[in-house]
Amino acid sequence: MSDLLTQLVEAVPIPRMMKIRQKFDDTRLDDPIAELRRKLQASPQAAAIAAGQKVAVAVGSRGISRIDELTKTVVDALKERGALPFIVPCMGSHGGATAQGQAEVLAHLGIDEARMGCPVRSSMEVALLDRLPNGLPVYCDRIAATEADAIVVINRVKPHTAFRGPIESGLMKMIAIGLGKQKGAEACHQLGFKHMAENVPAMARAMMAKLPIRFGVAVVENAYDRICRVEVLGTDEMEARERELLVEAKRRLPQILFPSFDVLVVDYIGKNISGDGMDPNITGRYPTPYAHGGPEVGKIVVLDLTPESKGNANGVGTADFTTRRLVEKTDWPATYANGLTSTVCAPTKQATTLANDRDAIKAAIKTCNILDYTKVKLVRIRDTLHLGEIEISESLAEEAGRHPQIEILSGPYEWQFDEEGYLPK
Repeated sequence: MSDLLTQLVEAVPIPRMMKIRQKFDDTRLDDPIAELRRKLQASPQAAAIAAGQKVAVAVGSRGISRIDELTKTVVDALKERGALPFIVPCMGSHGGATAQGQAEVLAHLGIDEARMGCPVRSSMEVALLDRLPNGLPVYCDRIAATEADAIVVINRVKPHTAFRGPIESGLMKMIAIGLGKQKGAEACHQLGFKHMAENVPAMARAMMAKLPIRFGVAVVENAYDRICRVEVLGTDEMEARERELLVEAKRRLPQILFPSFDVLVVDYIGKNISGDGMDPNITGRYPTPYAHGGPEVGKIVVLDLTPESKGNANGVGTADFTTRRLVEKTDWPATYANGLTSTVCAPTKQATTLANDRDAIKAAIKTCNILDYTKVKLVRIRDTLHLGEIEISESLAEEAGRHPQIEILSGPYEWQFDEEGYLPK
């Protein structure tokens, strides 16, 4: 069958490419770790944590800039007060929805017992805390709920990939879904993304009322995946301040500076890149009808899966084409578990699979509904976190040259595939 597919796309030309630089606001903190240290020292909530208290530090699976250093700074600050911190994986169903898998996800991010200097206590057991008025149960990681004297959460504030609201992805979601483990994430998603804008903050409020959550560390990143803001927020101010930080995060979101094009090639997807493998805010391809934005793209190709994703290929079904390499790396039960938890199953399906990178790209060009394949408008990115330098086809050169935020760096040049049809790493 793969031979047949190769024959069907064999005659499709692949355009020459050019490298460009997209220019965004690059405001960032010179030393975000020192800034966090200062804000922890000034925080009355942090100061209220007493010697001997057991503190659960909740850390998620996202590839937040310097997340290992941020976590270590929080742990060290707690230890300086004589507290006994331990890390709790805070990631819903990620890591295959297993305790070992979630600990391994954190270790891939540089967060383990040896490097952090404190235990990592990973469990999928939960405690039922409450029920919302609409009947949804509210769960929390059992260890954090029953054995911690205080809880601290760390997360990036950014637009969500599947719904819109004044609170999207940030500390409140980390509490409601991350601390809720698989059962809590499943409960929050039970009524669908249409109601997530209400259910996420409602669950977080219920949990903050029942749990000893003391403060959260909120991070905002610029378009180059660098920290431009870090804040320490008590529960009394968390929701209001997160609303303001979300406005800033949306303003700083990177983008592909072409409003429409025929084919998008994405080198890597992964849970450490986005909950959806590739951020729909960047690709314009959303898993639900409750979010919008981004470019108009004809066909999307995803070539490979990050090792940090531990085989979870959520998002591959949002693409049109992928490669045998990605499919063979995928842990399909873990990927399907993502859909069963979120109730959004289309992103966990296997996209049309070609033998290699070359054939997958040709398939996208062949099916993008243009008469002259040589004029295809194609954009290639490493992943949706890295959009500073990207590649475009020759046909986009004129448009790029007119754009004030684009600098053409090199090209045009031919694609370089190895003998098996894959792009060199």
